[in-house]
Amino acid sequence: MKDNTEYIRKQTSELLCRQTVENLVQRNFDAIYCDKAANAADFILDSAANAKTVGMGGSQSVKDLGIFEKLRAKGAKLLIHSDPNLTPDERNYAMKGQQTCDVFVSGINALTSNGEIVNIDGVGNRVSASIFGPGKIILVAGRNKIVNGDIADAIKRIKQASAPVNSLRLSKDTPCAKTGICEDCDSSDRICRVTVIMERKPSRSDITVLVVNEDLGF
Repeated sequence: MKDNTEYIRKQTSELLCRQTVENLVQRNFDAIYCDKAANAADFILDSAANAKTVGMGGSQSVKDLGIFEKLRAKGAKLLIHSDPNLTPDERNYAMKGQQTCDVFVSGINALTSNGEIVNIDGVGNRVSASIFGPGKIILVAGRNKIVNGDIADAIKRIKQASAPVNSLRLSKDTPCAKTGICEDCDSSDRICRVTVIMERKPSRSDITVLVVNEDLGF
């Protein structure tokens, strides 16, 4: 039997990931356990095989999958509002296009082991597209996003672990980007403005949640 740290961690976290998938299914989501990130990438590529437009929700988790160029090679037009080369008008165009694209792919900020999805956004384009609009919605959560607690614990995880790192990544002028600690600020650059909690799958949306037994994003 292997006894290295990662092997033991993976065996233990698989139990939590699979239980989370079961609870997501109980909440009417299509949910799939992925043993590794490559499995999630393959699922997305297969799902978007015939898509003309694919929206990306500005997620580091999705970026970690390395699927952008592979999607382009399949002929899909990618709507990536976080592309630094875009003008403000082009960025708004991408954000609006995400609401009605063929496939929308995004990460999850926090996922309770009970199957509740919690996302916090600054603009709102990502969370709105994750609820209704696109033909197919695929949400990706690494094992590090699972909270063995309730919605309040999920929000706490986002504020304490995710928001400071993302504020720094996005070069935001916020207290948390400087200290690494959430101060519930009123900064004009604040990225915690819209909180969306999905307790059940929205009734008219085609949503698949991929729970990956690897760390993805922040």
